[in-house]
Amino acid sequence: MSNNSFVLKGSIAFSENSKDIITYSNGYLVCEKGICKGAFLELPEKYKALPLIDYGNKLIVPGMTDLHVHAPQYTFRGIGMDEELLEWLSTYTFPEEAKYADMEYARKAYSYFSEDLRRCFTTRAVVFGTLHNEATIELMDQLEKTGVITYVGKVNMDRNGGEGLEEADAAESLQATEDWLEAIAGRYKNTMPILTPRFIPSCSDELMKGLGRLSAEKGLRIQSHLSENPSEVAWVKELVPESTCYANAYELFDTMGTVDCPTIMAHCVYSDDLEMEILKKHGAYIAHCADSNMNLTSGIAPIRKFLDAGINIGLGTDVAAGSSMNMIKTMLISLQASKMYYRLVDADVKPLSFEEMFYLATMGGGSYFGKVGSFKDGYDFDAVVIDDSKMYSMRDMSVRERVERMVYNDADAIITDKYVRGSKIYSRSE
Repeated sequence: MSNNSFVLKGSIAFSENSKDIITYSNGYLVCEKGICKGAFLELPEKYKALPLIDYGNKLIVPGMTDLHVHAPQYTFRGIGMDEELLEWLSTYTFPEEAKYADMEYARKAYSYFSEDLRRCFTTRAVVFGTLHNEATIELMDQLEKTGVITYVGKVNMDRNGGEGLEEADAAESLQATEDWLEAIAGRYKNTMPILTPRFIPSCSDELMKGLGRLSAEKGLRIQSHLSENPSEVAWVKELVPESTCYANAYELFDTMGTVDCPTIMAHCVYSDDLEMEILKKHGAYIAHCADSNMNLTSGIAPIRKFLDAGINIGLGTDVAAGSSMNMIKTMLISLQASKMYYRLVDADVKPLSFEEMFYLATMGGGSYFGKVGSFKDGYDFDAVVIDDSKMYSMRDMSVRERVERMVYNDADAIITDKYVRGSKIYSRSE
């Protein structure tokens, strides 16, 4: 396909906004030089000379964005799920991440993560590495080859990391970050750096302030964690007693970001009205991680409140506390969590509709990367082609019903092809 210009034909579904899914049965989807020119029931004359790929009755949906995933945790997902957050980190996560000082180990483990990311519904991701520069560069090198577009962070930790996973002090951590940024400058097309203080308990005040300065000086985005677990929230209050809330602690260190340089905060299970105001003021993104929140007994985040408040929000798999990088599974668990929040926590907070959840997985999280996550004119052409023909049914279903069924029962949904900016990065036939 010269210049990434072509037409796909199939059963098309995409978000127009958070309330509406646009569908076309036997529709046409136009890509011109990696940019979507729109979806059509009848192909406009001006595009008829472009190469056409007819996918028949297969589903074609926008690529999905995973706003929060830990690459070094991928190979031990599904282990230690009887623990809560802080115990799980100290018992399982930190000892595992310490192994990434060994480059042979890191290279092999990241090959599993990168290849599986290439093969799943995700076309954009925001990724945690470890505190090790060499291993983080290896991760970025491998991700670049997949064609998936990512932000990747070298993690900062100068306290409470345990043996083998703690930088000596703030100065060493900040210098390592500068060295990492210098080593990767100009190296990638699809892989971008993001500053990554793990969370306030892992970073001294001096380190947090230094990362805030670095973000402002270099225009670098930040990712971290916020209000995930009651024990964590209480610990932050002890560490930063002058703060009015956990989000305000990040504000005090100038690490909450700006509308033009937005920070991603994962979880926000216990974010109240004050934290929501802070998140919205700074243009921050919430990475909603329902699977992880339930696996570690953290709680149920009020996702409806965030969406209705106009806060930027998308979905995160949060592997390995989350059990899978499958964004379809993440959508399902997020829908179920929203329903349980309504039933068990606050009956005034209505569950999210399927349309809203589809939006969060595509346009909502995709907006962190710009015009991403829809087939509207002018958006980057990220698309996933899905064969759902093994989901047998005795009824004729609309395209919208097929997409909903796929999310609620994904076992027989097979990814056929996957495109990022118009380039095919995965094909089941390869």
